[in-house]
Amino acid sequence: MTEKKKNLDSYLPFQLPSAETYRIGIVVSEWNDHITDSLLEGATSTLLQHGIREENIIVRHVPGSFELPTGAKHLLASESLDGVICIGCIIQGETRHFDFIAQATASGIMHLNLQQSVPVIFSVLTCNDMQQAEERAGGRMGNKGVEGAISCLKMIAFDHGN
Repeated sequence: MTEKKKNLDSYLPFQLPSAETYRIGIVVSEWNDHITDSLLEGATSTLLQHGIREENIIVRHVPGSFELPTGAKHLLASESLDGVICIGCIIQGETRHFDFIAQATASGIMHLNLQQSVPVIFSVLTCNDMQQAEERAGGRMGNKGVEGAISCLKMIAFDHGN
């Protein structure tokens, strides 16, 4: 018997505090943009649903997932933010390039979390193929951009002692 997969995008909205005063940065990879655009839409719509004003969502684009940590670092240095969501999509190819990019991206984002006083959220798909990516960008597996936004709001609340 298979276990039902849990997606954060089926959360209970009352579990999150009001976010109307938060300022959130989102750094988005341009690589696989039809996927990352869908993830960005999921994250943005979720933030807006929780009361964040549109002008308090700062979106910046970087060439690929490898550049997400650097983009997040620059965004944190230039804006007063409560959290940052890093959105990307890395798809397995025929070489080990996937492994190096995925590991470097995850390590870079984790390093920022340990250095910064605000949460930096890893919302990067690491998929075997395009179908898996599409399923996680609004398909049958939900929208992982929504999950990134929820994680960000929960971590901000955690940081604020809520």
